[in-house]
Amino acid sequence: MPLYDCMLLLKPHVKKEGLIDLVARVGRHVYSRNGVLTELKSFGTVQLGYGIRKLSGRYYQGQLMQMTMMATPNINKELQYLNKEDRLLRWLLVKHRDSKYGLEFLNEDDGELELSKLSRGNIYEEDIDDDDDDDDDEYDENPGNGGKL
Repeated sequence: MPLYDCMLLLKPHVKKEGLIDLVARVGRHVYSRNGVLTELKSFGTVQLGYGIRKLSGRYYQGQLMQMTMMATPNINKELQYLNKEDRLLRWLLVKHRDSKYGLEFLNEDDGELELSKLSRGNIYEEDIDDDDDDDDDEYDENPGNGGKL
């Protein structure tokens, strides 16, 4: 089963009980489809870059939640009921690409061979330019003189 992140942006006035109820409802839905909720993060109240207009007004803040889950690929269609949810401003489902988990992860090497290919000295060195001469002659102050001062 692929790994997904479900981002939920709730209205700022939603109480903690309502937030828990919504997250539990999504979690039960995922679990009933043999999925697993692996992580739950709350980012608290966030300021939005633009107002989101709903029937009840325009919102410039929201409560942001992130739910990470392993679910079947048709979870996007199954979560469409969130469009009718009154407490939500927006929701987004993002699929993790090229993620190794489960048996695929256990069968992988530790990745030490890939890291050992990098030379340690070149990663943090800056590209220093030793050209300290003044390049004032490149910029002509009087362009109408043909380069003459």
